[in-house]
Amino acid sequence: MNKIKSSTDLNSQIYQDGLLIRKAVFVKDQNVPQELKVAGEQDCTYFVLYRNDQAAGVARYYPTDDNGVHVQRVAILKEFRHQGLASELLNFISKQAKSQGYQYIILGAQDQAHKFYESLGFQTIGDQFEEAGILHHEMRKDL
Repeated sequence: MNKIKSSTDLNSQIYQDGLLIRKAVFVKDQNVPQELKVAGEQDCTYFVLYRNDQAAGVARYYPTDDNGVHVQRVAILKEFRHQGLASELLNFISKQAKSQGYQYIILGAQDQAHKFYESLGFQTIGDQFEEAGILHHEMRKDL
């Protein structure tokens, strides 16, 4: 059974669980410098998807200046991939953001995940850019 929990508290277990996932996926698997994956932690809402009480996926967002949310740090542990968890997490975040009156979601999608985000209704809105040695495109979904 899956459950998604959220927190804005950097001392919460939810945040700590998400941080462990981010380190495993970004730092260990993708060789992203750790300081880049733990930057900008303040003023974010953190979401962790738990499968049978085990933290399996994470994402965070923060409000933009024009009534949207910027989603970042979307990650699913390797052993939980290809089970629909990222879709479940992002759909939950979309519903949460919409219920709070936000009008859109924006994110920087790694190019290898581009088609996945398109399948969730995101559209490419910017030129390709590189972050931490990984190619990305900015994508947006109206709520």
